[in-house]
Amino acid sequence: MAIAIESVLHPGLIVPIGHVEPVPRRIRGLVGGRVVFDTRRALYVWEWQAYPQFSIPVEDLVDGLLRDDDHTEQLGAGPARRHTLQVGSEVRAGAAWVWDEGAPEPLHDTVRFEWDALDSWFEEDEPVFVHPRSPYSRVDALRSSSAIRVELDGVLLAEAPQCVKLFETGLPTRYYLDGTHIDWTRLRHSDTVTRCPYKGTTSSYWSFDSDTASHEDIAWTYDFPTVEANRIAGLTAFYNEHVDLYVDGTLLPRPTDPTGGAAE
Repeated sequence: MAIAIESVLHPGLIVPIGHVEPVPRRIRGLVGGRVVFDTRRALYVWEWQAYPQFSIPVEDLVDGLLRDDDHTEQLGAGPARRHTLQVGSEVRAGAAWVWDEGAPEPLHDTVRFEWDALDSWFEEDEPVFVHPRSPYSRVDALRSSSAIRVELDGVLLAEAPQCVKLFETGLPTRYYLDGTHIDWTRLRHSDTVTRCPYKGTTSSYWSFDSDTASHEDIAWTYDFPTVEANRIAGLTAFYNEHVDLYVDGTLLPRPTDPTGGAAE
């Protein structure tokens, strides 16, 4: 029986910009070890389609004080006034946006913080990295008997009789391989580290130098992924966008890089 050709199609993002939903989780943000806000009434707000941000009721600020910068901008969900955040002696200029008239009504009297302006974020008692997890996205890591071969510039980098396929909403399928099936002599370790709210923090990135070109950060490993993605622990995936990837003997077309060149 012939094996069907691997699909390169994947579900797209469905949430419109400006959409607002309640967050059923306790959300906290910290600066300098002090609690900026602590709320069970946060809102998800989509200022762009890929993922939401948290909007926090102003009443639920704890140690955080907001100072109006007298500057209004049109953000994805509507107009908002920029504010500077002060937490004790810490001052974070332009760290917060208080929604103004013209924004969706549920956002009134709430504030959206710049993610990097806070030192840490928590959903319940779990840290959150990069941005909030979208309630409309999911990540599934499934064991698969699909055979995988990875080549670049005519050089064989990996060949595995099976893999773990990771399906993440809005992204191409990723193929995670056991290290025993990768030619590590061809790869160069990179100091790059990235974080994903769905998968965790990468342990290693890998680059490849062929006779004709250098290819930076084409593969990565999560040694300690999130519980939801635990099946990829210790396995390595290559960017479909940057290598020649064969699934069950068929070369997959390279997808457009969904990250715009950013790390996975």
